Amino acid sequence: MPHILQIDASARPGIAGTDKHGSHSRHLTQRFVSQWQSGRPHDTLTYRDIGQNPPSFISHDWIASAFTPEDQREPWMKDALAESDLLVDELIAADIVVIGAPLYNFGMPAALKAWIDQVIRLGRTIDFDDTNPIDPPIPMLTDRSRHAVILSARGSIGFDPGREMAHMNHLEPNLATALGFIGITRLHYIAIEGQEAGGELLANSVAEAIGKVEALVDKLQMSLETTPISEPA
Repeated sequence: MPHILQIDASARPGIAGTDKHGSHSRHLTQRFVSQWQSGRPHDTLTYRDIGQNPPSFISHDWIASAFTPEDQREPWMKDALAESDLLVDELIAADIVVIGAPLYNFGMPAALKAWIDQVIRLGRTIDFDDTNPIDPPIPMLTDRSRHAVILSARGSIGFDPGREMAHMNHLEPNLATALGFIGITRLHYIAIEGQEAGGELLANSVAEAIGKVEALVDKLQMSLETTPISEPA
């Protein structure tokens, strides 16, 4: 039975179209999850709102603890990694990671970067060959076919690959690098653009994105009928 991890990173707590100054990325994640659950009501969900409850930034204590072998950690080190362990457990349990991520100043929100820093963990999501330290790192989330759905919102237009502002979009490429580093390489991207312009331009972009979300849900659910997700070991 597939498990979904839904992450909302927008600083706006409301949902566009429902709340004043609501979030367009939250609108997309809500649409994805609600449609998924309507088609597969028995699939499970974990929800984490990092936009309203940001993860902690990594600290000196975190670094010292994360790079100490588990069997050598002192009690305070386990405390320093408790939040990270919880977030990593949520990620490992997920078959589909749905991330609502607005484009803030050409990159990801600070809360989402903090989440990334918490879940890229030596010995948990990434590893190295101690016998040959110059070898590439070993991603640890390759035990089954996980998907990541990146649902973003942008104030301006032209940030898609091949468009005039693509070179200034460091959100999706950064997420692709971070998620691929730990073994999540099946990535799907849908974005709303034109929030600053508003009007018909924004309305058309919202409608197009909603259509893409609905099509992606149908595609992924159909793929499960032919290739069921393997149960975690």
